[in-house]
Amino acid sequence: MGRISVVGIPRTSASTTLKRCVPRASCLVPGIVSLTIAAMTTAVAAQNGSITGTITTTAKGTAPVRVTIDQTVCGAELPGEAIVVDAQGRLANAVVIVTGVKRQHPTEPLVVNERCRFAPRVQLIAPKATVKTTSNDPILHTTNAQLGNGRSLFNVALPFAGRTISRTISGTGNVRLHCDTHPWMRGWMVVTSEAASISGADGRFTIDDVPPGTYELGVWHEALKGAPQKVTVSAGKPTDVTFQLK
Repeated sequence: MGRISVVGIPRTSASTTLKRCVPRASCLVPGIVSLTIAAMTTAVAAQNGSITGTITTTAKGTAPVRVTIDQTVCGAELPGEAIVVDAQGRLANAVVIVTGVKRQHPTEPLVVNERCRFAPRVQLIAPKATVKTTSNDPILHTTNAQLGNGRSLFNVALPFAGRTISRTISGTGNVRLHCDTHPWMRGWMVVTSEAASISGADGRFTIDDVPPGTYELGVWHEALKGAPQKVTVSAGKPTDVTFQLK
């Protein structure tokens, strides 16, 4: 039987190296190692569950905003976005947070001034994120970011379309955005390192890849309030919850 030659291993040491590697998983070739890690990751994910649910309210949607300045750009009125609810009472833009489950959120979020509105209205961002703010409107806007206690984090002027300014957000919590020249403009950034989701236009939210266990769910909305709930997540199954905000 001829001598075995292994690429990258001197012929004289190939036999010794093969003997040393046979019982050890660390000697697997990179492709096999990658497949093994991927399989293990998939197996772990399959053991986790998910949390889904619906946010509802009996509150009425916010009335349209009457525009008094810069109507050529903003229009005569804008939709009220403080409470966005459909005919079935399903609420958009509510944030559900899972206490104790860590998750990475965007580290370079973008806030756009678009037709005298902030877009998106609500977004999740990571702690110490670098927020980029810009404008698509040919008029003066400001992006004024404040904490819930009123402390200003930054206030930047965007006097023309296309300018982009970056600022870093420290700490966690809810950050309110408003424009000094157009007082109806509002936006929100929820700064968190925990798993969270924002309800869509149908009031639905989903948080995937949650390890089995019992957790407290908190809910936040800019104009409404709801009580926290405890849920138990089972492996490989969705846990469905309903929040009603008032």
